[in-house]
Amino acid sequence: MRSVEDQLAMVVDAAATPEPIRVALTDALGMMCAEEVTATRQVPGFAQAAVDGFAVRAVDVGGSVGLRRREADAGEADDGGEPPHPPRERALPVVGEVPAGSQKPLRLQPRQAVRVATGAPLPTLADAVLPLEWTDRGRKRVTPERAVRSGDFVRKPGDDIQPGDVAVRQGTVLGPAQIGLAAAAGRDKLLVYPRPRVTVMSYGLELVELDRDPGLGQVYDIASYVVAAAAKEAGADVQRAGIINAEPRRLRETIAGHVAKSEFVVVTGAVGGSGAAPVQEILRELGEIDTSRVAMHPGSVQGFGLLGEERVPVFLLPSNPVSALVIAETFIRPAIRRSLGKSALQRRTVQARSMRELDSIPGRRGFIRARLMRDADSGEYLVEALSALEAGPTHLLAGFAEANAMIHLPEDATHVRPGDVVDVEFLSQRS
Repeated sequence: MRSVEDQLAMVVDAAATPEPIRVALTDALGMMCAEEVTATRQVPGFAQAAVDGFAVRAVDVGGSVGLRRREADAGEADDGGEPPHPPRERALPVVGEVPAGSQKPLRLQPRQAVRVATGAPLPTLADAVLPLEWTDRGRKRVTPERAVRSGDFVRKPGDDIQPGDVAVRQGTVLGPAQIGLAAAAGRDKLLVYPRPRVTVMSYGLELVELDRDPGLGQVYDIASYVVAAAAKEAGADVQRAGIINAEPRRLRETIAGHVAKSEFVVVTGAVGGSGAAPVQEILRELGEIDTSRVAMHPGSVQGFGLLGEERVPVFLLPSNPVSALVIAETFIRPAIRRSLGKSALQRRTVQARSMRELDSIPGRRGFIRARLMRDADSGEYLVEALSALEAGPTHLLAGFAEANAMIHLPEDATHVRPGDVVDVEFLSQRS
């Protein structure tokens, strides 16, 4: 029986990264950048006002190198005393106004001020912006109430990016900041590694689609919906192919076709019982399939292989939706995230005190759906297993609908008492 760690290592090592494609910048969020984005111009491209106020020469409003710089929202002097007050006779004539986006150059003469908006280009000779809040807000003449020094409240050319700077490095997962840097570099398209294509199909003579009423001995195909949703949540581009035909020739053609256009393939109902033997036989004609048991519960019965010339990873899952979901969380999700270039392959895990007595199968890692809480006073995590409560037996999916976490019990932990500390994995949060 293979350990969970060994199975996970095998799966993650086989995770394939799709070939790069060029996409619009608006569609690149969450993808891994496949090129180095270099800036061709400086950002900002000109000296601009960082706040609404008046463009001035610092020397005209009492500025000096000895004055400390104050932020726009500062209400007190940096040394805790009163801020310096320029003499009243230093009122300056306001000789113009520059809005953001203005393309009309202005030239500032000594002892003059120009009204500027945030983002507006500074007039020639202006070396500081006097914030509006630091003045009497005069229209024709403005009286400074505080001093500024050269460079205060000015965004200098190239402060953010210089020509030749690497704005986004290859291999970076694109978040909002990286999207912004690419935009600042003037790029409306990026070369990225796309979301991996995951095809989910189901096998089983007892299965029917949701648009049919199950007859005697028939059940709805649930597991493929569960796994498809889990793969999509992990970041994949998912196609649910439905129930595949059991006739050998068509079965082989269907699987081979999906392998050829996918980065991952999942077949639910392909393990567990003699009924799964035909599909496994077909899969072995297409590549390598390993159906060794994994030391875990639920989900011990599963399979993994590499099919086709491209050696596409293929997961064989039981038709039981709870087992399928545990396997998807434990193995398929990390494989997808590795393909996406994510550094964190698994969900966050914390330690919590168990509120219930728990038993586990010796020699197997237990995955128990649970409700994770936090004590308001101590901040300590508490966890309540759902398997033995209203969720019913471990094979029922209803418990997962109530769960926000999974307890992980190691192979040598056969019994947990109330108050014992256990490892707990966060599941997706639903609001």
